[in-house]
Amino acid sequence: MLYSKIEGEGKPFVIMHGFLGMSDNWKTLAGQYVEAGFQVHILDLRNHGRSFHSSEWSYEAMVQDVYEYCKENNLTRIDILGHSMGGKVAMLFATTHPEIVDKLIVADIGPRFYKQHHQEILAGLNAVDFSVKPSRNDVEEIVSQYVPDFGTRQFLLKNLYWKEPGQLAFRFNLEAFNNNLDAIGKPLADDLVFNNPTLFIRGGNSGYIQDEDLDGIRKHFPNLKLETIPNAGHWLHAENPKMFFELTTEFLKE
Repeated sequence: MLYSKIEGEGKPFVIMHGFLGMSDNWKTLAGQYVEAGFQVHILDLRNHGRSFHSSEWSYEAMVQDVYEYCKENNLTRIDILGHSMGGKVAMLFATTHPEIVDKLIVADIGPRFYKQHHQEILAGLNAVDFSVKPSRNDVEEIVSQYVPDFGTRQFLLKNLYWKEPGQLAFRFNLEAFNNNLDAIGKPLADDLVFNNPTLFIRGGNSGYIQDEDLDGIRKHFPNLKLETIPNAGHWLHAENPKMFFELTTEFLKE
């Protein structure tokens, strides 16, 4: 069963993080959704955060996990939000289990194929040798040689934890990602359609959703609304949480 944090009362609202993220990334926004009247479920997807590790890692497997989670928690009608990789999970979930999903929100990712672009990040993570018992500073120093951007590095290093006294580790399953890396860019199958209200939000400075992608998105999600957060990149919910919250709650309460 997936690890989750459940807070609040009201309509169930399931939130899914992106690649190498975890439920903690959404803690602040989740609290605001609770205040807005939702029962919020922030998940750790398989091989991420505190959820189980598995050699199998695909969108189909992650969707099945979320379906089992909904069954276990008696969630028969939900709204769902996913960012990046989590957005792809949300798209596949909504198109294959439309009987469960009322409204879908996708943050800065489209249903199309994406070429692999995490090589440097993974090279930095793989360069860490935990057998020599590095300190947090040691790990950051190693990763910084591959990931110069401070914000990206801090996001990655949130995954560090003390496995036992004196022994750090990453929470995510790096081996599974190394072995299944092409899985993350996989497109949504051509014949999958979700007809309920769908909101796509993109960062104005992000290249993940281009204007020329819109026809392809609308083919899968005909009841589409697109919003852009200006001056925000791929981590739009962290860069402008106020606007992100306002756009999503307005859509959910329509």
